[in-house]
Amino acid sequence: MPNYESKNHRGFHNDRNDRRQHSTDNHYRPTNNRRSNNRRRETPQVEVEVGQRFPLTIKRMGINGEGIGYYKRMAVFIPGALTNEEVVAEVTSVATRYLRAKIHRVRKTSPHRVEPRDSYADQVGGFELEHLDYPEQLNFKRDVVAQSLERYQPEGYRHYDLRPTLGMDDPYGYRNKAQFQVRRNAEGQVEAGLYAERSHDLVDLPTCSVQMPVTMHVMRAVVAMLQDLDMPIYDEEQESGIVKTLVVRAAAHTDDVQLVFITNSPKLPHKHDLLTRIAAELPEVTSVMQNINPGKTSLVWGEKTEHLAGAEAITEKLDGLAFKLSARAFLQLNPYQMEVLYAEAKKALDLQPGETVVDAYSGIGTIGLSLASVAEEVRGMDVIPEAVDDANANAEANGITNAHYELGTAEELLPKWIMTGFHPDAIVVDPPRTGLDDTLIETLLAVRPPKLVYISCNPSTLAKDLVTLAHDYRVDYIQSVDMMPQTARCEAVVKLSRRV
Repeated sequence: MPNYESKNHRGFHNDRNDRRQHSTDNHYRPTNNRRSNNRRRETPQVEVEVGQRFPLTIKRMGINGEGIGYYKRMAVFIPGALTNEEVVAEVTSVATRYLRAKIHRVRKTSPHRVEPRDSYADQVGGFELEHLDYPEQLNFKRDVVAQSLERYQPEGYRHYDLRPTLGMDDPYGYRNKAQFQVRRNAEGQVEAGLYAERSHDLVDLPTCSVQMPVTMHVMRAVVAMLQDLDMPIYDEEQESGIVKTLVVRAAAHTDDVQLVFITNSPKLPHKHDLLTRIAAELPEVTSVMQNINPGKTSLVWGEKTEHLAGAEAITEKLDGLAFKLSARAFLQLNPYQMEVLYAEAKKALDLQPGETVVDAYSGIGTIGLSLASVAEEVRGMDVIPEAVDDANANAEANGITNAHYELGTAEELLPKWIMTGFHPDAIVVDPPRTGLDDTLIETLLAVRPPKLVYISCNPSTLAKDLVTLAHDYRVDYIQSVDMMPQTARCEAVVKLSRRV
């Protein structure tokens, strides 16, 4: 699906959101999907005001990493609180069926609580679990899958094999991409960082423990250049200025680094001086691009991208293959766990010589091309022309002749291919956080390939999709993979086999 960038006001963007032009804010809401007679549970009538404080015991953690307790039978969501902790909660907002609160004081501390490495971890998103020790983070992510299954209850879910989460030896310094908003503060200093939770207040990030060091080095150096050259920085309120966002992406297995300026107009004042300094001071930057995204919009990226200096793309290596990455191409944010994730997908598919496979939501072809050495034929699709071009170019560059990618959706192309006599033995889907398109699910159930692997970045939409898929497919197992340590995000590889 589309891999356009999107704005995530809660902190780090997740590239999987980008593939549908918007982010999905899957905040947990207390629901009861086991209701009989379709009756809603009565909402507790509780008199509560913002600022009110009360003691609370945290019963569990929700899917976004917040602690959940109950005050007079009403759910209370508290970021930063851990299971079994006793806190004094201070109400920050009141909704009809739940409360939001912050920790006023911790009365009883969890043995799994640790000191976050980032001082701003409680201000911006992307660090929801940095106060939780890493082994317990892995347990939490498996539990998130279990919570989601319990909520949607696909057929046979109580008997699913939920395997322990596969984590990292060092769960820091893994993010290959920094996408920071750029603004001037009240003192006129250029800052680059993320928005504070539930606001448009920018939090400057001089350091970030989850980013690959080179991305932060380039980011801070470019911010200094923007300041020195007195570049016109975008003002969101006035809708004036030019430089909106800086994007730095590094290839973990090559020396390539790409820098993208996202601007309010095609103009880039002091462009020559800026590029001269980048070349002299940042030799690690091998590609400089400009993306034009005019006006006030929720989308971070615009339609037009121009080449400024160096190469037009960078190259990343995976499983012995080289992949070209254009500025807006989707790639997993954790290159180290990406190899683990795709190895699990290959294991789940268990392709045999002579079998054919479809790589849906193919992006630049990372999954499908890694299967080409076993498969008889690989076909893939995406709706972004640049991604399809990159995928076919990557196949050619790696000497792969049995893989082909087309522009379009799976629900459009699969029936067309079947009409020409192509019947896939296996399909792998890797959708954005919104999950599978309903029409694609219908298409999958019509095609009914013997093997189906679902790579999910959102346990909630995975569980919802399994409600339908589980009628025709048996869930052999779900293997969770920690692609984003220190966050509540969880990826999973699901092996499905067609029922007879």
